[in-house]
Amino acid sequence: MPAYPPIADHGLIGDMQTAALVTTSGTVDWFCTPRFDSPSVFASLLDHRNGGEFALAPTGSGNVAKQMYLPDTAVLVTRSLSPEGVAEVIDFMPVDRPDVASDRHRVVRAVRGIRGQLEFEARIRPRFDYARQDHKLHLNHTSAIFESPALTLNLTSSVPLERDGEDVRARFTVRAGDFVGMVLESGGVTSPTTIGHGELATLFADTVAYWRRWLARGRYRGRWREAVERSAITLKLMTYAPTGGLVAAPTAGLPEQVGGERNWDYRYTWIRDASFSVYALLGLGYTDEAAAFGVWLRKAAEQNAQNGHNAPLNIMYRVDGSPDLEEETLDHFEGYRGSRPVRIGNGAATQLQLDIFGEAMDSVWLLDRSLALAGVADRGWDNVIRITDWLCENWDQPDEGIWETRGGRKPFTYGRVMTWVALDRAIRIAMEHGRPADLGRWHRARNDVYRAVMSKGWNESMQAFVQFEGSDVLDASLLLMPLVGFVVPGDEKWQSTLAAMDKVLVSDSLVYRYDPAASPDGLRGSEGTFSLCTFHYVDALARSGRLEDARYTFEKMLTYANHVGLFSEEIGLSGEQLGNFPQAFTHLALIDAAVNLDYQLDHGAGQVDVVSAR
Repeated sequence: MPAYPPIADHGLIGDMQTAALVTTSGTVDWFCTPRFDSPSVFASLLDHRNGGEFALAPTGSGNVAKQMYLPDTAVLVTRSLSPEGVAEVIDFMPVDRPDVASDRHRVVRAVRGIRGQLEFEARIRPRFDYARQDHKLHLNHTSAIFESPALTLNLTSSVPLERDGEDVRARFTVRAGDFVGMVLESGGVTSPTTIGHGELATLFADTVAYWRRWLARGRYRGRWREAVERSAITLKLMTYAPTGGLVAAPTAGLPEQVGGERNWDYRYTWIRDASFSVYALLGLGYTDEAAAFGVWLRKAAEQNAQNGHNAPLNIMYRVDGSPDLEEETLDHFEGYRGSRPVRIGNGAATQLQLDIFGEAMDSVWLLDRSLALAGVADRGWDNVIRITDWLCENWDQPDEGIWETRGGRKPFTYGRVMTWVALDRAIRIAMEHGRPADLGRWHRARNDVYRAVMSKGWNESMQAFVQFEGSDVLDASLLLMPLVGFVVPGDEKWQSTLAAMDKVLVSDSLVYRYDPAASPDGLRGSEGTFSLCTFHYVDALARSGRLEDARYTFEKMLTYANHVGLFSEEIGLSGEQLGNFPQAFTHLALIDAAVNLDYQLDHGAGQVDVVSAR
């Protein structure tokens, strides 16, 4: 096994409060507890020597591993095949009252013998607090306690354990029909989970049943059901159920360029990403999850108002709604394949990104017009007024933009477009429900923003909308202009912009977000194509009447998913996945593209489902 497996060589398990990555060779190399944004326990993904891991695999050579999800679930199966026998490791996290925040989380690793017999070895090497805290081991035959100053883990096993320093290992033989395993449990529980008398089988059956019940609530029956449903489960796994906040990814520090410095911590809730989730969730019929984010958004806005923040919303928060995201580097970690620095926290949290208000207000509008929901209550309307009035005063400020560049503020066109969306959606809600609002002021601001984009965001010589005023750089974020209704897909300006993007940003159907060399972003190095942008490109093509191109691009993009249907942030030059994994934004965009493309293939190019789409 290489020191660092490819980013794509992982499956994801979780319980809607935290998650773990499992390699195709059977190693849990990333796990934080009790929350997504808690310090790591296993992080060999970022330092294979010192990060800590939970390895479980057959001994010897000649084993071939195959990994899959049990259909319609988040239960991961890693099958080992060899001349001596066949066995599989079944990994999952039981789901127990996910909407109630808890320190108790369980990683279940069961081994089932299929044919012949195989010898397995387990190595459990926790490294608490990003490997910054030592721990003590208390071992008693088939149970172990790993005790650190901040966290205690309990390990229960149906096979004998042995000490390996302050860590644990085990060797055991699995024969056809055997079902054995281990449960690693956080929370310092006084009565750890017992196994060996059918408990493993019960946990397994209950977890499978939970996921199948949840998936059955969805209403997508389109052409790409397997990819869409896998994306839906993945988004559910990345939602912190106690608050409804969606993390951008469950990982930190995975590079956008191997060996480079573009290594960020994505274990937080971005207003932008989570707002986009409302569109995807409503399109699939998951109204409860969409509504939960609406409550999360309202609380975030109220918190900013109470704390006297200048802006009505920050761009991101911790999963519990806290704004504390101070960035630091883990200098003792070597980083994934030497990609340093390894960052935790996120310094972009204090940036001004005007587009987030458009995404937030669009989600509020979508929730308001959903037939399953009651609309914006008075308490929420106060937040809408604060946001809209603030934008009337501040819409023309330069900002850092959607891509969180660290090269200084600029008058980004996408920020202006989404500011128009925020104003437009607030006006629509006020007029439909007769809510109190300074409509004259809001209308004037919306018109001013529109004129500014059409004049200053347009480059006459390039015949294209560009990244910011006065630039000659194309930006794939503008693929959303027709989706949000800012331009009509048949508009000449939009058609020429799309044609320019075809030539500059599109590489064999994959889409770069922009060219850092042409528009310096304050960071060294390059990056791959941005998977989110490729899926947005699909939608833009379809809305512009290029249905065959849209379908070809979409289906080609699906081939870049990993073996279990997961996507990271970017695709590298040789087709490898780059960046934090899996990325919510990519799976959201996949769902949006599939739902919209399905509808337009069925009803004709450029058509929009007025119920489920913008």
